[in-house]
Amino acid sequence: VQLQASGGGLVQAGGSLRLSCAASGRTFSRYVMGWFRQAPGKEREFVAAISWSGGSPYYADSVKGRFTISRDNAKNTVYLQMNSLKPEDTAAYYCAAGSALTGSDDMYNYWGQGTLVTVSS
Repeated sequence: VQLQASGGGLVQAGGSLRLSCAASGRTFSRYVMGWFRQAPGKEREFVAAISWSGGSPYYADSVKGRFTISRDNAKNTVYLQMNSLKPEDTAAYYCAAGSALTGSDDMYNYWGQGTLVTVSS
């Protein structure tokens, strides 16, 4: 599975962005999909994940209630809708495909390139 993330950009605090991650291959629907992020000088951290069917979304506490993960298996795409953005959300965001609904990046086998989100105060 090859993954291509897009949709990052510069936004003011309180604004919104929607990230997309397009997958190649016909096995997309078999994978759990996740979003992770890495801020400058920090470790990569889990943001959200969704099961193969689109159910059971799972969020980091830091984004719960503000971010929504969804997927469209017909389009081989997973989305991350980000609302009420904060400066601390600034990071490179990565999508990943894995086999378990978890926040542990060890369980994700395929990674896209990052898309940069910058939130100004």
